[in-house]
Amino acid sequence: MAKKPTKKEPKLDKNKFPDAYIAGGGTVVEEAITDTLEKNYMPYAMSVIVSRAFPEIDGFKPSHRKILYTMYKMGLLTGARTKSANIVGQTMKLNPHGDQAIYETMVRLARGNETLLHPYVDSKGNFGKAYSRDMSYAASRYTEAKLAPICAELFNDIDKDTVDFVPNYDNEMLEPTLLPAAFPSILVNANVGIGVSMASSVCSFNLQEICETTINLMKDPNCDLLDTLKGPDFAGGGLMLYDEDTLNDVYRTGRGSIKLRAKWEYDKPNNAIIISEIPATTTVEVIIEKIIAGVKAGKLREISNVRDDTDLSGLTITIDLKKGSDPDKVMQRLFRMTPLQDAYACNFNILVHGYPKVMGVREILDEWIKFRVDCVRRRTNFDLAKKREKLHLLEGLEKILLDIDKAVKIVRETEEESDVVPNLMIGFGIDEIQAEYVAEIKLRHLNREYILKRTKDIEDLKAEIAALMEIAESDKKIKAVIAKELKDIIKKYAQPRRTQFFYASDIVEPDEDDETPDFPCTLFVTESGYFKKILPNSLRMASEQKLKEGDRVSQEIETTNRAELLFFTTGGNCYKSRVSAFAETKASVMGDYIPAKLGFDDGEELVAVVNTFDYSGYMIFVYAGGKAAKVPLNAYETKTNRKKILNALSVKDGIVAALFVAENEQIMLRSSNNRAMIFDTALLLPKATKNTIGVAVFSLKAKAQVISAKVVSAEEADALKKYCFKTIPTTGALAKDLPDPDQIDMKL
Repeated sequence: MAKKPTKKEPKLDKNKFPDAYIAGGGTVVEEAITDTLEKNYMPYAMSVIVSRAFPEIDGFKPSHRKILYTMYKMGLLTGARTKSANIVGQTMKLNPHGDQAIYETMVRLARGNETLLHPYVDSKGNFGKAYSRDMSYAASRYTEAKLAPICAELFNDIDKDTVDFVPNYDNEMLEPTLLPAAFPSILVNANVGIGVSMASSVCSFNLQEICETTINLMKDPNCDLLDTLKGPDFAGGGLMLYDEDTLNDVYRTGRGSIKLRAKWEYDKPNNAIIISEIPATTTVEVIIEKIIAGVKAGKLREISNVRDDTDLSGLTITIDLKKGSDPDKVMQRLFRMTPLQDAYACNFNILVHGYPKVMGVREILDEWIKFRVDCVRRRTNFDLAKKREKLHLLEGLEKILLDIDKAVKIVRETEEESDVVPNLMIGFGIDEIQAEYVAEIKLRHLNREYILKRTKDIEDLKAEIAALMEIAESDKKIKAVIAKELKDIIKKYAQPRRTQFFYASDIVEPDEDDETPDFPCTLFVTESGYFKKILPNSLRMASEQKLKEGDRVSQEIETTNRAELLFFTTGGNCYKSRVSAFAETKASVMGDYIPAKLGFDDGEELVAVVNTFDYSGYMIFVYAGGKAAKVPLNAYETKTNRKKILNALSVKDGIVAALFVAENEQIMLRSSNNRAMIFDTALLLPKATKNTIGVAVFSLKAKAQVISAKVVSAEEADALKKYCFKTIPTTGALAKDLPDPDQIDMKL
């Protein structure tokens, strides 16, 4: 039998259909890349945010909740500790992402790790330390754990329909979508998560302060949170800058930067500084590395040794000082130069009803109150239903009391067992549930005394049901129940604040120049970007400058060791440094290569170096197209020690020269078509924008460019009157009697 010819699929011309893809069955479908991303990437992004990275209003990410619920079902709330490996194995029934990921999550919940202000896992063994980068935790087969007592407040009444349950990943068991936390755990323990395109960073607050604030907020929604909530409280302690404006911003918006400091004391007998608590944002190893780097750079000369003395009693960093050093001044410099003073960036991004939302403390507590009101109402309705069921049974039993002999007779004379319940229903006028209950009573209990004992609680049950109905129907009464529970939690678990405060008056900014020796020196800058700092005595002894072949000195600056330096580049950036940051050298060496030392961007070249003490004067930027800009030097003054200022000058046209003028000066420009002009910088108006292109000063013919610029003295300008112009722009004059621009003296 001949084969039936098959129709060949047309080949896809990728050049003709750049946005096409092969769908199922070989069909070519054209689709925009944005649609593809929306279909394929957005579900993944939302899954990461909703199912992994961010905490919900109960204070937990899914991974946390699965571990704690597994431990609860294992009976570890009241039972003895078990091996962590057992917990990890059981948790994999809910969390199939691997045992190592589960164990790492449990480690951070443990008391031994010291990450949380109120740990949820009571641990035994080595669980590492949050304040150490290198201190590893032991394997799960060696450590033991159980739930901490405070977890009773997380799981209390979880079996009373307080929260929803959903099937696990294989539909074999149920797990809670949230835990009915009886206190705002979302703000009591720190929680950090990184999702797709967004992140969350929730700091911890003192349990007592949060509970009291929640109670006040339920009474008065407009109460001042600062009255009871003094600020974050971190597990590692330390000191926090008390700034009411910053705290109010965090409480209102959920964003803000909180400044933290290490806690220290001076050990006078050993002449050492003892660090006992550090900011929550850093580790012991990072701090020590920064201190060592500062000592090597000569910025912390007072320190002779630093070591990690952490032991079983807790964190300790010992900093040995040299004789005669002032510990207060050393600490102020350490706060500025190392993470011993750091900032915690708050970003309270929390999942609410399945969507991420950045909220302030007030809004978070409002959402938690709504959540808890719903939990208590559901619990109340559950108890109400149970009591109504019990009352219904007892009311049926009460009717039997009227004639016990009749009940016995009905049961005894009924031939079929299946007819007992219907006959009791007919005989006493009770429903099937009541009749079933009566039929199940043991023969020994069919006496008046037993029935009277069971039915005497009917009136109490009716009163309890009425009270529960009042609670279920009133938000005010539910909030009263929540407030009472919060007060009980305060009595059980409150602990003193660990993070204390320091104030703006305690901040002393060290004057780095105070300890920088001052002496005269001469700076040499070459066209290739080499830099030398030479002392006067070395300069007098030098015969000639050692330079790279083809290089030459472009600037010679007489200054002192305390001056600040600004390095302007062709990339439009300004790099800041100090003369004291460069080592003294001799004329016989090449010197420091500035692009490498200051970390220039690729392709950047040095244009000019300017030294200053007070940032007075102006920068004159001259561009190849004939324009010039006048920018006040104080535009480059920064309060912080910034090393790089972006957009410091324009990159729209080639920069020819960056000239510093203390006051108005005469500047000569030369063009490629051998014309020259001299103008007074008073003709230029200062510009507030650093990267302005300026105004036209030299009118150039086609293809001509400015090739050089220099400051000329009054005497030089007087001798070159024919090149001086009182208005700009100008075409200049033909430069027949001027030397080659390459021979211009650049001494400043």
